[in-house]
Amino acid sequence: MARFLRPLLRGTTYTRLLHLWVPMLVVSVWLFIDMSKPWVPAVVLLPVGLIPAVRLGEGVQARLLLTPGAHESAISVAPSASWRDRLRTVLWLEVRMALGVVAMGASVWLPMTTVGLVLAATASRPDDNPFVPVAQPSWVYALLSPLPLLALYGVVVGLGELVTAVARRLLGPSPSERLAALEERTEQLLERNRIARELHDSIGHALTVAVVQAGAARAAGDPAFTDRALDAIEETGRAALEDLERVLGVLRESGGPASSRPALTETDRLLESARLSGAKVDIEVTGPLDGVPGPVSREGYRILQESLTNVLRHAGAVPVRVRIGVANDTLALEVRNPLTAAIPGPGRGSGLRGIRERASLLGGRARTGPDEGDWQVHVELPLR
Repeated sequence: MARFLRPLLRGTTYTRLLHLWVPMLVVSVWLFIDMSKPWVPAVVLLPVGLIPAVRLGEGVQARLLLTPGAHESAISVAPSASWRDRLRTVLWLEVRMALGVVAMGASVWLPMTTVGLVLAATASRPDDNPFVPVAQPSWVYALLSPLPLLALYGVVVGLGELVTAVARRLLGPSPSERLAALEERTEQLLERNRIARELHDSIGHALTVAVVQAGAARAAGDPAFTDRALDAIEETGRAALEDLERVLGVLRESGGPASSRPALTETDRLLESARLSGAKVDIEVTGPLDGVPGPVSREGYRILQESLTNVLRHAGAVPVRVRIGVANDTLALEVRNPLTAAIPGPGRGSGLRGIRERASLLGGRARTGPDEGDWQVHVELPLR
């Protein structure tokens, strides 16, 4: 019994009934003007539904009254963008009005029928009852009086479910809107992945440098070396905080400019950080780095940063050879260091996966692994 009556306790049941009643206000006004032509409001809806903004208004009403509080209502709130959308809106308006007529009639006549049955069971002059004309009062009519109310319950709940289903069908997103929503969702996922990589690269690099510097300072036992190590940790920490601020800025304002991220023209900062950690870095740059497109330059910076981080993390303070070349519409990055037993095998580690993912997203390729006694990271990124 409680489950049967549960719809009566939901506010949605009554907001849906209100949604069905709204068109009846227009119909009622017209019936006061000319009751002999009740079909006129339905005809007027034909050109009205062709107005693009009507679909927007109907969508807002439907979301507010048919699916209040729903996270995904499957009802669009955009103007009509095609003739298909306009025709669906016209059909929706006609169906809504027809269902509204049924809902209004049931809301008025069924309760009055119950009153008529009660009067027929008790009134001294039951023939005055226009709803249940009977000759003589009878207690049997009292037993039948709840039936119209049960019918009203079914009509209200059933029409509410029906009009919601019709709204999702006729006011639902068009194929172009679904495609736009899918593209937006894809962009959001790509942005989350990019932010995760940004945090992994920048913060991971800073922590690796700090750990290596602290360990080297403890082992050296030299106050001068310790001072240099602390300076390096401080400088790397400041750089990491700047990167973190950039990433948090993207989170706070999704429309933030990507140009604020570091690019290959800031490579010296990375190399200096690695040198302060004890690595002997030899760099060779060929070609103009200023001419590298922004997205490629920024991803190239992160690839180089992750490569140097892996060297410090797994090999320590070893000689590192960095080659950056711009030629034939291709950016080539190569980082080599002596192969040690501590370096993992090829394809292992989230850092190497991140390098390959970055290269793949830009249409490039990446090779990582042992090569002639060295550990090599070689990446080629197209400039176009």
